[in-house]
Amino acid sequence: MGNVTPTVGRVVYYRLSADNAAAINKRREDYSKSDETDWPMGAQAHVGNHAGEGDTLPMIVVGVWPDEYGPGTFGLNGQVILDGNDTLWVTSAKQGGEPGQWDWMPFQKDQQARLAPGSTVQTNAAGQAVSAS
Repeated sequence: MGNVTPTVGRVVYYRLSADNAAAINKRREDYSKSDETDWPMGAQAHVGNHAGEGDTLPMIVVGVWPDEYGPGTFGLNGQVILDGNDTLWVTSAKQGGEPGQWDWMPFQKDQQARLAPGSTVQTNAAGQAVSAS
């Protein structure tokens, strides 16, 4: 996405892969079948709604690997905020729209369009890009 660069602390979207969803649901199922009285002190109980392949969730960037997938193609590490009390640690995610990949949020894409050199993009009162006529 042009000159917008992923940095530590930024929030982007992450789309869960089938393997991600299966691992999340397994941890949550393991907890629901357990006897909580047998858990060691300080153990994390994973509780939350069902996760599915393709679910799009916010990811806080915790590591940036410039050029991991070629010049200007970043790999990101991050903590995906799940619909529950747990998170998912993702490593070396590639940018894209497929499951297992990260992408910019719509407002970040709009911002990039407005900031691009020679851009003729107009914005409305809400700051969203609109087509110029």
